Amino acid sequence: MPEGHTLHRLARLHQKLFARRPVAVSSPQGRFAESAALLDGQVMTRAEAHGKHLFHRFGPELVVHVHLGLYGTFDEGELPAPEPRGQLRMRLAGETHYADLRGPTACELLGVAEVKAIRDRLGPDPLRRDADPEQVWKRISRSRAPLATLLMDQTVVAGVGNVYRAELLFRHHLDPQLPGRALPRETFDVMWPDLVALMRDGVRRGRIDTVAPEHDPRRRGEPGRKDRHGGEVYVYRRAGMPCLVCGTPVLTTTHAARNLFWCPTCQPAL
Repeated sequence: MPEGHTLHRLARLHQKLFARRPVAVSSPQGRFAESAALLDGQVMTRAEAHGKHLFHRFGPELVVHVHLGLYGTFDEGELPAPEPRGQLRMRLAGETHYADLRGPTACELLGVAEVKAIRDRLGPDPLRRDADPEQVWKRISRSRAPLATLLMDQTVVAGVGNVYRAELLFRHHLDPQLPGRALPRETFDVMWPDLVALMRDGVRRGRIDTVAPEHDPRRRGEPGRKDRHGGEVYVYRRAGMPCLVCGTPVLTTTHAARNLFWCPTCQPAL
């Protein structure tokens, strides 16, 4: 599932390509056809993201809410757009570019009150200027749940997925099973700006890089990471491989139906 930096990249791109001008909206697949007809030819006023949710605002009242889920993708290109193929849920077409949405978990037309209800359920997004880390701290510090659970809880902090969770815990030498209420305040005060910086870097690069230069395997003449997620990481999807810092094999287990990765030496249990 795409993490928050991907949605913010999409919001920035769609803001650049479509905002403040009329947009042709269609649904070749048909599942969004009625809503598309209401929007077709209207001005998109803004594209923005909150966590893993993308919002295209049309005028003062109408908002297209998109959640990509596990399989959703947006493909953009220059006009003229190709003939629609397959399950194309929504097509946006502006003056020079188009964007095609396929396979989302959600693509729905909402009013501003419904959008507010979605956002009110979400925790602060590290990539938004309105994010309040005090809200995150209060929810973590009052919880008995492990950090591995809390960081993936979108009501605690919005936009963090499996990669950022694993990497943030490693970078701060934290046992994934540490209860939230056992996290020292001084550690959180260092974690939050680090998370903000990592995610902002992800928006800029379009990939997740978390490894400090001194630990980068490429500096030792070893091959860099190669998978669809891209980026150099410490523990994510490195089960059984040596830790880039201490050499201990990285461990993995299933936690709340998701794979969890950590180094037992760098992240010792208390």
